[in-house]
Amino acid sequence: MVDMTRTTAPGIGELRPGRLKPRRQLPPAPARPRGKPGPLRWVVYALLLLCLPALVLLPMRWLNPPITSYMLQSQAPLQNRDWLTYASLGPYLPLAAVAAEDQKFPHHFGFDLQALAEVMNAPGAPSRGASTISQQTSKNLFLWPGGYVRKALEAWITLWLEALWPKTRILEVYLNVAEFAPGVYGAEAGARHHFGVAPTQLTPDQAGRLVALLPSPRRYTIHDAHVQERSRWIVQQMEQLGNAHLPH
Repeated sequence: MVDMTRTTAPGIGELRPGRLKPRRQLPPAPARPRGKPGPLRWVVYALLLLCLPALVLLPMRWLNPPITSYMLQSQAPLQNRDWLTYASLGPYLPLAAVAAEDQKFPHHFGFDLQALAEVMNAPGAPSRGASTISQQTSKNLFLWPGGYVRKALEAWITLWLEALWPKTRILEVYLNVAEFAPGVYGAEAGARHHFGVAPTQLTPDQAGRLVALLPSPRRYTIHDAHVQERSRWIVQQMEQLGNAHLPH
């Protein structure tokens, strides 16, 4: 009887031990060392930082800020306020603000260089500031009181503010975020708090007294002699300037 079983030829089905060498494993590729950012990357970072105000301010040309840095720093409880468009601020309040705070507002690019030079060259402590409405808007929205760092940031933000917003929008935001009494922010809340009327119903004298509070709304009231004296000067300036002096 023939044995039908046969051993598979070596090298086909059955490998002899020791004939096949194990496969060589390649060592893992070394990880690339992470170096410090190159000069180009630092330039990109710097440009992004410099353009950051534009990324924030451009949408705010149409979107009203719900809160500001000064409101967050306020120790007094915040009163409810309604945002008013520029047309709803009335005929006298915007003019009073320009007459009192920044008579060159319709024409400058954010800074009153003449007033700044006068303050810097004045002997002793300056009796008044040189901040424009645009600068005050930048400060009230994003910054804090005092300090050279704040002044530098304020100047940079103001340049973008003037480049991206029309003058009417700057004045609208300024009057809607200004503090008129402890915790009382905005023209609507200020007019109702002090006089019980809407800003459109303010008389020139009332508008002047309201704006006369703006440098120190936590220190003075509309009944103080200093405020009334300043208000009379503001009304005189309003009469000389006229509504034609306002931005349109």
